[in-house]
Amino acid sequence: MKKAIGIDIGGTKIAAAVISETGDLLNRLVIESDPSDREKMFNRVVMALEQVLKDSSYTVTDMEGIGVGVPGKVDREQGIAVFQNNLPWAKFPLSARLREQFGLQRIMIDNDVYMAAFAEWRAAGAKKDETFVYVTISTGISCSIIHNGSFFRGAGFAGELGLIPIFSNADKKLERLEKVSAGPAIEKFVRKELQVANLSTKDVFERFQDGVREYQPIIDEVTDNWVQALYSISCLLDPHKVVFGGSVIANNPFLLDIIKEKLKIYMIPEQQHLLNHMSISHLKQNNGVVGAGLRVFERN
Repeated sequence: MKKAIGIDIGGTKIAAAVISETGDLLNRLVIESDPSDREKMFNRVVMALEQVLKDSSYTVTDMEGIGVGVPGKVDREQGIAVFQNNLPWAKFPLSARLREQFGLQRIMIDNDVYMAAFAEWRAAGAKKDETFVYVTISTGISCSIIHNGSFFRGAGFAGELGLIPIFSNADKKLERLEKVSAGPAIEKFVRKELQVANLSTKDVFERFQDGVREYQPIIDEVTDNWVQALYSISCLLDPHKVVFGGSVIANNPFLLDIIKEKLKIYMIPEQQHLLNHMSISHLKQNNGVVGAGLRVFERN
């Protein structure tokens, strides 16, 4: 059985895992990031990789390679982490440093959402001639498109769903989706509308499900905003499948029914096939490392 290491790097944590070529998660761990400077951050990645090997009783020579998901802009051909909002790695030669550190030649790096999307595409059993979209709603909002078995990247910035302007009923003006409907924006909105401090996104959805009526307008506003952007995807791509991930929606699967109900209002009959092919991620927090590991086995 061939194996690879998958790494999912974020500003607060690093997940590392040993992945089989069939996508099985053989071992996984999470450690804290250290974004205080570039070398300390790289050392944390090395630590995560070494520890996951040690815990699994494998050695680096048992691995086919390393796949790494990095936030922000990535130069995949050169293996460079070009720019990130939450890491100190401007133009950081990540692939070269990992080759030097571990001696493995096959190092695959890509944007973290693309890595997660690849795992979800495989798990969804999407056909090669289909258009598949993975949407993540968490501290940010983004998506990745796989068309005819390959990523659709445009000129390099395709999938930035969070930048789409939507009409915010709360603000009565156009706003970028991520600014008003990602996790931090939801918390900010609750503080403003309900004058409730120190309330997490998790608390918001729990109180709504507990039937606290004051939270209904919050959920309506947020889901209305998502649906405006999702209808843009429907119109532009007419995808065969959409899978949702990210902590906001993966941890609150009841939101999918609300999204479908509202999206149907926008859709003409010829678009409504999509409503039967929208689902929540089954991989959840593992999709980043699984996708990163699986990309090692892709030879195209």
